[in-house]
Amino acid sequence: MKAVILAGGVGSRLWPLSRNKKPKQFQKITGEKTMIQETYERLSFLRPEDIFIATNKDFFEDILLQQLPEIPSSNIILEPSLRDTATCIGFAAMKLSLIDPEDVMAIIYADHLVKDTDQFIEKLKVAEKLAKEQKTLNIIEVKAKSPNVNLGYVQAGKKIEEIDGNEVLEFKKFTEKPDLEKAKQFIESGDYLWNTGMYVWRIDTILEKYKKHLPDTYEKLIKMKNAIGTEQEESIVEKEYASCEKISIDYAIMEKVSPNEVRIIPADFGWSDVGTWESIHDELIKNPGDNVIQANFISVDTKGSLIKSDNPNKIIATIGLENIVIIDTPDALLICPKDRSQDVKKIVNLLEGKKEYL
Repeated sequence: MKAVILAGGVGSRLWPLSRNKKPKQFQKITGEKTMIQETYERLSFLRPEDIFIATNKDFFEDILLQQLPEIPSSNIILEPSLRDTATCIGFAAMKLSLIDPEDVMAIIYADHLVKDTDQFIEKLKVAEKLAKEQKTLNIIEVKAKSPNVNLGYVQAGKKIEEIDGNEVLEFKKFTEKPDLEKAKQFIESGDYLWNTGMYVWRIDTILEKYKKHLPDTYEKLIKMKNAIGTEQEESIVEKEYASCEKISIDYAIMEKVSPNEVRIIPADFGWSDVGTWESIHDELIKNPGDNVIQANFISVDTKGSLIKSDNPNKIIATIGLENIVIIDTPDALLICPKDRSQDVKKIVNLLEGKKEYL
């Protein structure tokens, strides 16, 4: 199995820590190591030569090789431009098809939290077995525990089979980021899971789906593949990649395939996309009302809050605060109610004309 770590996102909802030049996957968010370092270590059951990283070319030399020096440069898949996950994953699949088109490919995100590594590995191996033997498109999903409007959902059906004690469920449909009322209905029904974006499939299988459901992009991927190793590789890849439709893998492929081509492997390995400051707080606390402190901090009657600063020479002091986020960086300070942290993206939008802060 080959694993492709997607590491090209910006993570704008974690501003002001996550920036265009150093987004959240290259930051220490949930531990002593950066998120991409934690993700790479999680895949240590694979050989290093079987782990690939797809990332923006701007991150390659300055950040990626510094944080993961053990990655061979040949295993770095550089995105010439940002064209969303369908183009990125298709390009990675096309490049991996040059190695072995019948091998299995796993899609892993560099900026997600997984607490139970052993179960994570177990579920990947179940998905690999399905991909090899049944040529299905397999998704590893986790039980939806709250009506989160920032996540996608999948509706699961009946149990199809069991592999080494792991359930394999029927797939019914995707719903991308529902409104609050719809999300509440999903939780009440009990048959919806959060979409983690972890996909496992044979390389040739997914490329056939591109050919059928995203033919224009598929033709461009073939042109890029044929250019690899030639003098024109860089110019052709840049041109064709930039002209691909900007669309997610969910909309482009997964919502179009027949449900009987998809399998769900449910998991409970402590997953979170840690996409907002609120979700980071909730993942790191042990008890309700706990503070998450990553700063030189003193307080009186402060609870349920997240305070983060990398400046050890600055004391952050609070009095009587509850459920507040404070993120201090050298050039920006964010203060907001924890339950409004999903609106940080609105601040980022307001800063569009001030790129020095993005």
